[in-house]
Amino acid sequence: MIKLTNSFFILLIFVSCKKDIIVNYPKTKTVNVTDTYFDVEVKDPYRWLENDRSTETEDWVKAQNETTNTYLNKIPYREALKERLKNLWNYEKVSAPFTEGNYTYFSKNDGLQNQDVIYRKKEHENAEVFLDPNNFSKDGTVSLGALSFSKDGSILAYSISEGGSDWRKIIVMSTETKTVLEDTINDVKFGTISWYKNEGFYYSSYDKPKGSELSSKTDQHKVYYHKLGTPQKEDTLIFGGTPEEKHRYIYAQVTEDNRFLIISPRNSTSGNKLLIKDLSVPKSHFISILDHTDSDTQIIENVETKLYIVTNLNAPNRKIVTVDASNPTVENWVDFIPETKYVLSPSTGGGFFFANYMVDAISKVKQFDYQGNLVEDIELPGLGSVGGFSGKAKDTTLYYSFTNYNTPTSIYKFLPKTGETSLYWQPKIAFNSNEYESHQVFYNSKDGTKIPMMITHKKGLELNSKNPTILYGYGGFNISLTPTFSITNAVWMEQGGILAVPNLRGGGEYGRAWHDAGTKLKKQNVFDDFIAAAEFLIENKYTTSDYLAIRGGSNGGLLVGAVMTQRPELAKVALPAVGVLDMLRYHTFTAGAGWAYDYGTAEDSKEMFEYLKNYSPVHNVKKGIEYPATLITTGDHDDRVVPAHSFKFAAELQSKQTGSNPTLIRIETDAGHGAGTPVNKIIDQYADIFGFTLFNMGVNTLPIQK
Repeated sequence: MIKLTNSFFILLIFVSCKKDIIVNYPKTKTVNVTDTYFDVEVKDPYRWLENDRSTETEDWVKAQNETTNTYLNKIPYREALKERLKNLWNYEKVSAPFTEGNYTYFSKNDGLQNQDVIYRKKEHENAEVFLDPNNFSKDGTVSLGALSFSKDGSILAYSISEGGSDWRKIIVMSTETKTVLEDTINDVKFGTISWYKNEGFYYSSYDKPKGSELSSKTDQHKVYYHKLGTPQKEDTLIFGGTPEEKHRYIYAQVTEDNRFLIISPRNSTSGNKLLIKDLSVPKSHFISILDHTDSDTQIIENVETKLYIVTNLNAPNRKIVTVDASNPTVENWVDFIPETKYVLSPSTGGGFFFANYMVDAISKVKQFDYQGNLVEDIELPGLGSVGGFSGKAKDTTLYYSFTNYNTPTSIYKFLPKTGETSLYWQPKIAFNSNEYESHQVFYNSKDGTKIPMMITHKKGLELNSKNPTILYGYGGFNISLTPTFSITNAVWMEQGGILAVPNLRGGGEYGRAWHDAGTKLKKQNVFDDFIAAAEFLIENKYTTSDYLAIRGGSNGGLLVGAVMTQRPELAKVALPAVGVLDMLRYHTFTAGAGWAYDYGTAEDSKEMFEYLKNYSPVHNVKKGIEYPATLITTGDHDDRVVPAHSFKFAAELQSKQTGSNPTLIRIETDAGHGAGTPVNKIIDQYADIFGFTLFNMGVNTLPIQK
């Protein structure tokens, strides 16, 4: 006879209760819509959910949220997780300071403020509140975007986002009196705010779409110049807007010395043309530096007419070259900081160049002078990620941040002329980093490619195959996942959870070749890398499929959707957030066509169409299969990856799921793709995500630290 312990008996009852939860999903109607690609018919029964302005879609959203909340309310420790997240989040957070005009500015959050507050101070005076975004709206859903000061610091132009949308409004104010000037610019999307002297600024936007501003296609970007004191309708069109040549994204930047206007047009998220205009010469014309989009190339500095350019043209890991603005084409480029085997991300400040290299996703920084001589290898606080080392040429003090997966972000003060480093600010957080550890492993993907992965957890973890584990991935758009502290991940690890983050192909950790190896007809490499990471964790007894959750957002949401439909038995829980999930139609919404460098489109060729259809999550949900317990998350104002992707995927899963695993969708209202989301909404969201994950892994009680 087998004797059951009390704890084992409790766990059995808990698991039994969990499986007894019956989810009554809202009915989702189907429509008879069929598209034809290369003589192949593809049904789209949930096309009606793409209409974000219909009351029918609104009713569906409400019904889905009610169903999801009914389920989440039955998780016994949902409120405890929320309380722990709130307690750990409640510490002061400060940014590195920067100087504009007569003031030094910095942002600060007292702990649980929904939005960071901008402070300023004069030397030897106390700091004062300069701009408080928490006053923009009662619920914190109007957030601050970019800040851009005129050259003398007397005027500020700042952008705001309402409800998380990428559409912004630019507001102009006097920094001395804090009064708003009559120069508000409406309907701005993407791009930068860049001042010319104190006279006006350049910005980019699209024409407002005739249909839904949250989902209609926007693919004709334009650069405008706004002269202070004039209405927006008189703003001058500087670049773009010609029907014979569309550019989906155009970025404009004025050099620090006001000498040059730099224009960087692009049709995709990778690859840009480059043009320059001498603003010191009246009626000057644009000069083309690059007339193709075969590289990512930017001007990062100039000394009079000498340009310093960072590029991956014929240098997949990037290098810096110099050239004179009078004759700036490629054949005249001279290497300044040559390419190495590590990926370069440079910055300038204080009269120096700083070369930040990624060595297996870990930061190494070298300092160079303006003649290209190595000044020193900068000693960093440890192994992790650094940001900063940037500022104006005249700055005598620079700042940089340091963090890793178990070390909260601290800010360091750096004197570029002497190399002296000192701690400027360190958070006082109720999290003991010394109790946790990170280590890097390398594993083989399906085709034998070695993939690095960081694994972080409590020290002394027992490799017993029963540790709740979140495998987080992205793998796209040349974006690198470097070690970064997160309050939410800290709470996960407090519960005994493991955080595993592989550096998948499609990212930028090893340069352009690594990125390209996860694009278009090679996109399956990304999914294979992620699957191999899960198998490594299981084989090495960190966890098993019963205790594994796969998680990712945006392009990472696509990753989760593709992996859970290809290998439904691999993980117990799937957490796709704001995902690109309909790969046949993604390019028809907002600026989605700009993602074609990574994905290709269903119109490109029959081969590309078939490839996309074979992994598109919406098109690969099948009847008779038990998919993982799934919590899809999105925002109703997400106009980057429109929520229709998530709506259609949820509808497919709910109609075809076999077994008792729940398939739910959590739709945040007045929220977008993530940027500017109020703290209270973030806390609620992660309490639900972690609660859902642990609940479906059969975890009964939590070792939450008080």
